[in-house]
Amino acid sequence: MTDTVFIEGLAVETVIGVYDWERTIRQRLLVDLEMAWDNRVPGASDDVADALDYAAVSERVQQQLQDLQPALLETAAEEIARTLQQEFGVCWLRLTLNKPGAVPAAANVGVRIERGQRP
Repeated sequence: MTDTVFIEGLAVETVIGVYDWERTIRQRLLVDLEMAWDNRVPGASDDVADALDYAAVSERVQQQLQDLQPALLETAAEEIARTLQQEFGVCWLRLTLNKPGAVPAAANVGVRIERGQRP
């Protein structure tokens, strides 16, 4: 199976950062997510109950980032990956967390992780 469900550019406003001033403001993170999922069953049934619900995944990621308020992107990425694997049964994922504006001279900065085994 090589099917993927993806979410690109999910915007989340949250407290994140290691500096004191960052702990007093909300900053925008952009989340890109690819998740292995067998799309043959929902493709045949046309039933959302058989699909990986990307709206529910998006809501969970947003809520987790807002609740967690981590110092590091690395912490946020690990926690999100763990949650998606445990709560949604995702066996493999690639997650990119972008923190636009963190380095003024760069178009973007962030972290990218892969967790699990791609089927």
